[in-house]
Amino acid sequence: MFKVGDLAVYPAHGVGLIEAIEEKEIGGSTLVFYVMRILENDMKIMIPKNNTETVGLRSVISKKDVERVYSILEEKDIKFTPQTWNRRYREYMERIKTGSIFDLAAVLRDLYILQMDKPLSFGERKMLETAKALLVKELSIARNRKEEEVEKGIESIFGVEDVQTEPAPEMLLEMKTDV
Repeated sequence: MFKVGDLAVYPAHGVGLIEAIEEKEIGGSTLVFYVMRILENDMKIMIPKNNTETVGLRSVISKKDVERVYSILEEKDIKFTPQTWNRRYREYMERIKTGSIFDLAAVLRDLYILQMDKPLSFGERKMLETAKALLVKELSIARNRKEEEVEKGIESIFGVEDVQTEPAPEMLLEMKTDV
């Protein structure tokens, strides 16, 4: 299915590079493994070749699927059932673990929409950041765009503005001339 040099997506970890295909002797039988290095954090994962579907290893999405991801992100008419943050967290985590980029996009969308209504728990904020990082990495590869560009595009869908911690240089000049 994959060959050395291919990019693939491992659920909840993101895009990685297949660096090698190795045979290992385990319990008296020989198994073939993909050796994958996750791009985001340089983590090395060994995935049994005969187990790729079970773990959800898949190819990076196509350009056609990119459009579907953006249409999921742009859906605004979402109905939430009242539930505690930890139940919602578990539900979202299960969706992320499926490895489906469409589930990942839906989780990110839901968290952004929920955040507009009420503050997210610490766990939900971390999940939002993780989901966004996973989605941005794969979309940037699929679209052949810089990650920053993809991230700004996603944030603009939800009306997220850049937070400026220091005044812009022009404002500093204006402040000095007003004295």
